[in-house]
Amino acid sequence: MKLSQSISQFIDYISIERRLSSLTVSAYTIDLNSFREFASQNQIENIEDVDSMLIRQWEMKLLEEENLSARSVCRKLAALRSWNKYLRKQNIVKQDFFVKVTAPKVQHQLPVFFRESEMENLKNTPTLFPETFEGIRDSLIIELFYETGIRRAELVGLCDNSFDFENNTVKVLGKRSKERIIPIEIELKQNILYYLDVRYNTIKCDSEKFFVSEKGKPITANKVGDIVKKYMSKVSNADRISPHILRHSFATHLLNNGADINAIKELLGHSSLAATQVYTHNTIEKLKKIYKSAHPRA
Repeated sequence: MKLSQSISQFIDYISIERRLSSLTVSAYTIDLNSFREFASQNQIENIEDVDSMLIRQWEMKLLEEENLSARSVCRKLAALRSWNKYLRKQNIVKQDFFVKVTAPKVQHQLPVFFRESEMENLKNTPTLFPETFEGIRDSLIIELFYETGIRRAELVGLCDNSFDFENNTVKVLGKRSKERIIPIEIELKQNILYYLDVRYNTIKCDSEKFFVSEKGKPITANKVGDIVKKYMSKVSNADRISPHILRHSFATHLLNNGADINAIKELLGHSSLAATQVYTHNTIEKLKKIYKSAHPRA
């Protein structure tokens, strides 16, 4: 079987059967096609000719020639592992391509988050957002990220009927099509209704999606990322700014203010507590700083 055919089959599998998010599918597609191009440069076109040596050579190229970080290379190797696992499960190949492949060591970093004061500055500086459809939409996007902790793909996937204004909740379709219900507070609800009113009166829209462009088309994930960077860079000097940092901020600030970690797990849509517990490290680091600055013997 041709490499290109096996990759196409796998992409169909993760998008249609496993129903992974569009961002995940896109990342896997890019990574696998990158490997396919490397294999082609080495005169390998068929899946039967792939082995651990070829994957190790690709890994070295990514690290040494393309200067990718260990974290980025590990992510690309993870895509190949999933593809290899699928091929073996389907009896397309028998060999494990990763028998002699060692992923580079990644230095684990604590989640980056915005300070509470930065989020308050954003809220208390209304002139940052123009009183236009786009300004009202952009303000609500950031508010929704910070007050619900949803993922970027989840926000893009919201529809008008995702909101239950009677019970003050929003229904989110998360990873692997798992639904969860997240409460929304009164001020956020009012801002959602205001956005809907402005959108209805100014934008010709036939999409069922909640967030749309000024032309009435569903907003894209890339556009959402640009919006967050545009406004958060005005109130924060963080090295990295993205929608996911707002999700980290949501979880960290809840934990710092006494929220139960199991409740945070449910709000974030984590399948295991281990994924949520990484935020406890941020709290520990905060306590250490307080101790060092306040204790007479620190």
